[in-house]
Amino acid sequence: MRALNDVRRPDTAPARWSALVARIERELPRLQSLFERIYGESDQTEAELRSLLVQVAVSAQERSDELTALDARRESNPTWFQSNDMLGGVCYVDRYAETLDGVRARIPYFRELGLTYLHLMPLFAAPEENSDGGYAVSSYRQVNPALGDMQQLEALAAELRANGIALVVDFIFNHTSNEHQWAKLAQSGDARFEQYYYVFDGREMPDAYERTVREIFPDDHPGAFVPFPLPDGTVPSRDEAERWIWATFHSFQWDLNYSNPAVFRAMAGEMMFLANRGVDILRMDAVAFIWKQLGTTCENLPEAHLLIQAFNAVLAMAAPAVLFKSEAIVHPDQVIEYISVDECRISYNPLQMALIWNSLATRDGRLLQQALDRRHTLPEGTVWVNYVRSHDDIGWTFADEDAAELGIDGFDHRRFLNSFYVGRHEGSFARGIPFQDNPATGDCRISGTTASLAGLEAGDAGAIGRILLAHSIILSTGGIPLLYLGDEVGQLNDPHWADDPAQADDSRWANRPPYPAERYAQRHDPTTDAGRIYSGLQHLLEVRRTTPEFAGTTLIGFDAKNPHIVAYQRPGPDSLVLCLANVADTEQLIAPLTLSGLPPLAVDLLTDARHDLRRGLSLPAHGALWLRV
Repeated sequence: MRALNDVRRPDTAPARWSALVARIERELPRLQSLFERIYGESDQTEAELRSLLVQVAVSAQERSDELTALDARRESNPTWFQSNDMLGGVCYVDRYAETLDGVRARIPYFRELGLTYLHLMPLFAAPEENSDGGYAVSSYRQVNPALGDMQQLEALAAELRANGIALVVDFIFNHTSNEHQWAKLAQSGDARFEQYYYVFDGREMPDAYERTVREIFPDDHPGAFVPFPLPDGTVPSRDEAERWIWATFHSFQWDLNYSNPAVFRAMAGEMMFLANRGVDILRMDAVAFIWKQLGTTCENLPEAHLLIQAFNAVLAMAAPAVLFKSEAIVHPDQVIEYISVDECRISYNPLQMALIWNSLATRDGRLLQQALDRRHTLPEGTVWVNYVRSHDDIGWTFADEDAAELGIDGFDHRRFLNSFYVGRHEGSFARGIPFQDNPATGDCRISGTTASLAGLEAGDAGAIGRILLAHSIILSTGGIPLLYLGDEVGQLNDPHWADDPAQADDSRWANRPPYPAERYAQRHDPTTDAGRIYSGLQHLLEVRRTTPEFAGTTLIGFDAKNPHIVAYQRPGPDSLVLCLANVADTEQLIAPLTLSGLPPLAVDLLTDARHDLRRGLSLPAHGALWLRV
């Protein structure tokens, strides 16, 4: 700790320095313990930890007065993100607003909608021809020039913050692009930077790893390794390659070697840099893949959790206002393992999303009900991000053992859902597009906007009801509801998604359409689909904001004794709200006996109607009730 005085800046106020030292004294033992568990005790471990501590002290002092004040406010109110006022939006900058300045110009609309959280999809420098939607990062300190620059990002963050909106960006820390400076140095023969990645001579080690790891994007390359370029940049064929580099996802995305503590320190530096630009939440991309161990799947290993905890400790010292959000599209039992105050306080809820669509296709809410009853509870101080759909594809992430309890064969059911949502099943209302389709096995994932998947593109009469019902679930189950911007006015799939050769092999671009200007212009016109969806959603949002029971994540299951109705209770200090959602295309009833354990009278918060529960309840097709009892 004495070494910190060597990096104390003369202009650092005594109170600010004391607060920093106190945070370091609190968190350093945890970080040191984690470092030793990950890397063992060695001179290199000790040297990297000392250097990291200096980086923390320097970064914390470079943090602006405004952000330092924000640190203090959020430390005193650590559950600020659990409010029932929270509402998230997500978009691609170029698709939604062209540039960062274009996003700033839309802040008045964000306030109209009620956003308190804005996730801008990957916006950093990336390869021009194919960047996996920006997830192949070439620099964490340079914005894609087509969108703006780092100064504009910092100005946007400040203006969002002034309007009560937290900025969320992706922290792609499993890999870099092959154009990143580290990658170029490795490719040039710099041994130090080769050790930033997994580079092997010959096929012995790649073959050994590939015996137990799965292929993520087999259409791009088989296995987990691709040929390592020659010093002149030439990429040899697979038959001629003598050296190989790990690339879990695409051939141009090279996995970082976290068994090297220098990599951890380097990435912590990038993280602190972004925190000091005003980023509030870092979406931790591909958390399940960050540690490799021979003889395993190289997914969800214990060291992955230790690494995230160590990053957490770094920011708890350098920028405590910043939170992590985990992106773990894995088995439901493993998703929750990344969620805690020591790892990621916020997490996507992929199971709920998938099962909402399952319920709408089958008109059966039992799998979703089971998930809410069994898998919704989170550790204290953490929340779900609940969403109807994301920028990505939909994969059917339910556990086969859960489905089996309800007499459902997981493999066959996934084939049905894939067929239904790409319109191959007779009577389907959906107009989704297959992603990574394998007709031989029936395996694929689903691309599509909410409106196209719910039937609006097909002209189905129940489409708007399905859209609003799905959103009523994510708004009432507890956590941060997240809208893919444009869905609130019923945007459809982009019919021109394949016109760009760089995107033609990736159908996910169909559900990333350009800003739907015409639909936004119609949002206040109740005679249009856009107006009906927008006004219905705004009503749900307003009721949610005035319902204190919807803060936090506590949820108690309720058996409606009707497989078409999903039901749950949200308790408050002196009352509770019973939420009911009818996923069927027909009216559904709940018998008086089922409701007999509740007080006899209830008020529907959505309509102000009073209900005598002794007479039972009726829900129209795709209807929702939020009953305060």
